[in-house]
Amino acid sequence: MVLDHTLLVALRERHPAWRLLASPHAALVASFLHRVFVVPNVRVMSEADLAELLEDELFTLREQLGAEAYPKPALDYLNDWAAPDKGWLRKFYKPGTDEAQFDLTPATEKALAWLQSLTERAFVGTESRLMTLFSLLEQISAGTEVDPLKRVDELRRKRDKLDAEIQRALAGEVPLLDDTAIKDRFQQFQQVARELLSDFREVEHNFRLLDRRVREKIALWEGTKGALLDEVMGARDAIGDSDQGRSFRAFWDFLMSSRRQEELSERLAQVMALPAVSALRPEPRLRRVHHDWLEAGEHTQRTVAQLSQQLRRFLDDRAFVENRRILELLRGIEAKALGLRGATPGGVVAHIDAMAAEIELPLERPLFTPAAKPRLSGLAVVAGEADVDTARLFDQVVVDKARLRATVLRSLRLQSQVTLHELLAVTPLQQGLAELVAYLELAHAGDGEGAVAGYHALVDEAVVEPVRWQAVDAEGQGVTREARLPRVIFTR
Repeated sequence: MVLDHTLLVALRERHPAWRLLASPHAALVASFLHRVFVVPNVRVMSEADLAELLEDELFTLREQLGAEAYPKPALDYLNDWAAPDKGWLRKFYKPGTDEAQFDLTPATEKALAWLQSLTERAFVGTESRLMTLFSLLEQISAGTEVDPLKRVDELRRKRDKLDAEIQRALAGEVPLLDDTAIKDRFQQFQQVARELLSDFREVEHNFRLLDRRVREKIALWEGTKGALLDEVMGARDAIGDSDQGRSFRAFWDFLMSSRRQEELSERLAQVMALPAVSALRPEPRLRRVHHDWLEAGEHTQRTVAQLSQQLRRFLDDRAFVENRRILELLRGIEAKALGLRGATPGGVVAHIDAMAAEIELPLERPLFTPAAKPRLSGLAVVAGEADVDTARLFDQVVVDKARLRATVLRSLRLQSQVTLHELLAVTPLQQGLAELVAYLELAHAGDGEGAVAGYHALVDEAVVEPVRWQAVDAEGQGVTREARLPRVIFTR
């Protein structure tokens, strides 16, 4: 993003974080919201509790600065901070309650994080951040390498390095981090842990913006209900399949592992007990920061579930309005029919087909056929000793056609048509030739179940396209296989 003059003027006038920093009450707003929401990691607070805490804060400040410093009541300040022209707090009502709730907005948390960065730090570490950058580049490079031989060479190099380190440890050579390196890495851990907690509010805010856009689309929709549902479900799939949605789902799956939670607890207790870390006087809540992550993630999950319920209720309300309109039309038809009851129409009004009897002759009915009774031999079954390889029974490959169909439909939401070659370039084959055959079977069913699912398939015999995938040969080595087939085109 280029910070030109026009953009900065627009941010100064519209962005809530900039308005907070430019406010004459910025010190009160920032200090109070940071102490109440950010430090204890509180996601939502009721209006009565928050007003009581702010009243205590105002009483203390009036004792120090005078009664004219902050003359308004606490509730007026809270409503002012939640007004659209401020946007520092989000005021809402939980379903089934009439008491207002307050929560921080992502813009306010960004302003608080920037204010914290202004404070002078006694120690600024750079080594751990440089090592983190190298580690990230290494992960990207290894994760995008398509040559199996290069990946095997890299894994062998890491294995040799670990073997050498194990030998040095067995020989008594155990290098330890000094106090400077410990402080450097712990400060980076603190910063990333705080940023991760603040990211949850932004993820939740993005989900709420998506729900608002979907509601606006429903309110202004003029097409069929089937097309509306396709648009709504497509929007839900879009947020789940976006980079942000996938990253949040991967983070949640990683953190929900009980083994990972126990490992985090043990490592935090071990690190917090180090003298170098104790000298930094870390926040006490840092010992249970992974529990705060879980709590914030659960709150985001509950918000998404609540938005889904509200969306379903919103659709039900729209269906009720449509049903009421149908009833009004039926009542209008009844009223017109009663009005025409006295005027009998002339001529033929309706035709009824003549009734006909179905003739079934007695000899056409099937005769009784006795059931054949099987005769069982009295011979005993003897277990054989044939040398049969049973391992092949467990090597069966089952291709999930529903997953492949969802991949095709997801690509067609972004474009009107896509070839099988382009589809496999974005989503490579995972099960080799069996999965490729399943794609061809989906294309063959394009006029049947494919039309029901929402797509059609065409085959261009004049163009031959190669399809490649990674496999493993009989010796366990990685190989690249290729198949050449006519161009297959999926369309809406």
